[in-house]
Parts: sequence; C-alpha cells; structure tokens
Amino acid sequence: MKKLIVGILLILMIASPIYGASGFAITFGETTNANPQWKTSILNYFQSQTDKNISNVSTSVITATEVNQISKNITGRNYNSNQIFSCAMVDLSYNQGIKINVDKDKIAIVSPKMYANALESSGIQNGYVVVTSPVQSSGEAALTGILKTYEVAVDASIPQDAKNAATQELNSEAKIANQTGQNPDKVADLFEQIKNETKKQNLQDPNQIKAIVINNANNMGISLNDSQSQQIANTISNSQKVQGELTGFKQKLQNATDQASQYQGILNLILGYFQSALNYMKSLIYGQ
Repeated sequence: MKKLIVGILLILMIASPIYGASGFAITFGETTNANPQWKTSILNYFQSQTDKNISNVSTSVITATEVNQISKNITGRNYNSNQIFSCAMVDLSYNQGIKINVDKDKIAIVSPKMYANALESSGIQNGYVVVTSPVQSSGEAALTGILKTYEVAVDASIPQDAKNAATQELNSEAKIANQTGQNPDKVADLFEQIKNETKKQNLQDPNQIKAIVINNANNMGISLNDSQSQQIANTISNSQKVQGELTGFKQKLQNATDQASQYQGILNLILGYFQSALNYMKSLIYGQ
C-alpha cells in the first residue's frame, strides 16, 4: 500500500509541470482584470469550456494601449483603460485545425468564422480559442486579446504589420456584413474564397485582386459597390504582403503545437495510470 501511495504522489508531481508547459494561456482585458467579480466569472466561463484545470494556466492582461496601437491605423478609434473587457483562452493541444468558440451573448458582432479568417492572416491555423467578456464587447479589442494569448501560449511575438492586417480584415468583414445586410458567415466565406484564389495566383496588387472580389461576390449573390470591392481588395492585398514576415512565428507556433499535443498525450497516459491506481485502491478497501 505504501508503494502505491508513493507511486500516486510521483504521478502527481510529474503531471504538474506538464500542465504548466502545455501551450495553454488566458488573456484578460485590463478593465475585466481590475474587477475581481468579473475576473472570477470569466474564469468560471473558461473552465466550463474546457476539460482542463485552468488554475495553473498562464495569464496576461491586454491593455488599452495595446489595442490602440492597432486600432489607430484601422478604425481611428481610441480606447480608454476602462473599455477593454474582452478575454480569450487558447489551448494549443487542439491540433485538428482551428476551433473557435465565441460567447455570442457578449461578443455579438463578430462570428467565429471572421475570427478564423483574421487569425489565418496572422499565421494561425490551429488551436482551440474561446472568446468572452463580462459585458457586450467589440470584436476589435477581442482580436487583439486573442493574438496576445497566442503570443503567450507560443512564447513568440506576431509581427506588428500582421496584427494590423488581421485587424483590418476583421473590421472590413464586419463593415461589409453591416452595409450589405448579408449574414456575417457568408461575408467571411467570401473573404476566404478571395484569399484562397489570391494565394494560388500569388497576387498582391489590389487592382488584380479586385477582379477576383467582383467575380466571387457575383457568384455568391453578394451585391457590392465599387468602393466596397476596392476596400476588400485593399484588405486582402495587405494580408498578402505581410505573409513573408510570418515564417518565424509560424514555425514556433507549429513547434509549440506539437509540444502541447505531446504533453497532452503524456498527461492522458499519466491520468489513466492514476485512475487505474485509484480503482485498485478501491478494490482493496471495498473488495470490489
């Protein structure tokens, strides 16, 4: 019995650092972080969205200064420190593409597909992402939080130009959806198709991309005026231009994802042994 107990303690000791190094991170908006009640509610929400114990997760705070660094060049909006509510959780052990869960009660404007498009423009195509807020929150600030959460989880910086391009893309999608009255996911699909064709043809010239915009919009039954078509073309062009800057981050993200998946596999194995040990103890105690 003593040997069994010692073995269980060793298992717990081994499992602890694995949790700490699992590519798992949370970012709080600074307004939320300053309010203990809101922060607790956010942590409870994140815990309800994962089977992992988030008590030891890496955390950081996204500030108004960080959001404004991006928004000033995209929307011109300036946030105060009491306006940054949105929070994000990223788990890199999810390696089946990217899965995004948006709390629609709090983040109502931007759809998961829109976030996925913007993240892809930042070199991110995998991971489990959860976005929420204690109050109604803007998609722009939420994206900044997601990007920072990835930086924390990967322990690497995303180039500023790529962050700007991703935010511009998200903002353009939201504007086009609002102006045309189209379903946000349909607009996101339009952007995705345009990006795919643009990549295949290796285009960066907005005038060439504009022809792809018009063709795909017509095929999807989305009516765009000339200004809207040009806006989308400029947005996709900017996204294409920054892709060369993302090579280093993409490699680090892939390494972190592989490592997180390996850690999760080892952890599952350890927890399986732990459960077997508990079952064995129960059989000794209760004769089952």
